[in-house]
Amino acid sequence: MKAYPLTSLTVTEAQQLQFKLVDAITRIVPGDELLTRGDLGVVKGLNQPKTTYQIEQVLANFFESEQAMLVRGSGTNAIRLALHAAVGTGKTLLVHDAPIYPTTKVSIEMLGIQTIHADFNDQTSVTQALNERQVDGVLIQVTRQKISDSYDLAQLIATIRRVNPLIPIITDDNYAALKTKAIGSQLGGTLACFSTFKLLGPEGIGCIVGEKEYISKLREENYSGGGQVQGHEALDVVKGMIYAPVALAISAEVSEAVCRRINEGEIAEFKKAYIVNAQSKVVVVKLKEPIAQAIITEATKLGALPHPVGAESQYEFAPLVYRVSGTFKQSDPEAETTMIRINPNRSGTDTIMRILQASVKRASR
Repeated sequence: MKAYPLTSLTVTEAQQLQFKLVDAITRIVPGDELLTRGDLGVVKGLNQPKTTYQIEQVLANFFESEQAMLVRGSGTNAIRLALHAAVGTGKTLLVHDAPIYPTTKVSIEMLGIQTIHADFNDQTSVTQALNERQVDGVLIQVTRQKISDSYDLAQLIATIRRVNPLIPIITDDNYAALKTKAIGSQLGGTLACFSTFKLLGPEGIGCIVGEKEYISKLREENYSGGGQVQGHEALDVVKGMIYAPVALAISAEVSEAVCRRINEGEIAEFKKAYIVNAQSKVVVVKLKEPIAQAIITEATKLGALPHPVGAESQYEFAPLVYRVSGTFKQSDPEAETTMIRINPNRSGTDTIMRILQASVKRASR
């Protein structure tokens, strides 16, 4: 098995991203307003809280895009709304020839969208699909849907744009935003979507970044006061995003160290470790024996998280030792018993190795 993980930011690069976001905030929001909990409700002339309006301006500037919009329903609804605005119901959507993320699949079905598949790892396959079929939009999941995925986001968007410069391209940047150098809208995509909960932000808030034409349409439709992201929530979004890049960069470094130590033979029962994006960037371990569930059970007793909350949310500081994702299991039916995934979250290498060693010893009895 060969994996092609996304290239993570270094800690130094992540620091610069933190500084860039703070600078963007200070250019829009007065200092005395930063020390409040923001405002509430539908402000006359804005149809949303003033604080939320300001933070959306900050995010648009930070991501070098025309507009940004915070929405309820986390990353799932951000993608759903983006598909609604840029593609529309009953249309056709080009997707990667791989299992579609389950909540995204539901959104596609809800909108009555028909999917056309192409291998995003093969530029010829993408070009052929766009030339030979009626395609109304493209959806790209930035993180890997299969372990063997190797496509580069910038190159893939450039390939699509060469064939059709105007086609809407929506990117699912969940688990990739602020971990890599750019989101889809910064690379030529139409709308980039992600959950701020995965970036140390509040529960249930998603973000759409990109072209004004489509985001303005969504703003007009979101006229209900109950549908607005309130001021305090918007402030919490950027407060989390300030610290997320460095925290995620450190986690990526720990993943590399854990992977290296496993592959050096530190745990005899482990066959091979890989760095993969499944969906967050994690260590996936192939076991010599089908004892994955027993290891997970024992690791939980030793302090590892038994399941993800938001996959790197503000609540997840202990390491996660868990089954591999559903999309990976679809690619490898034996993965549920022979593989585990490890997300360091905020923990260090020694803590993870200690838990793994003790868990394997208990599981092997």
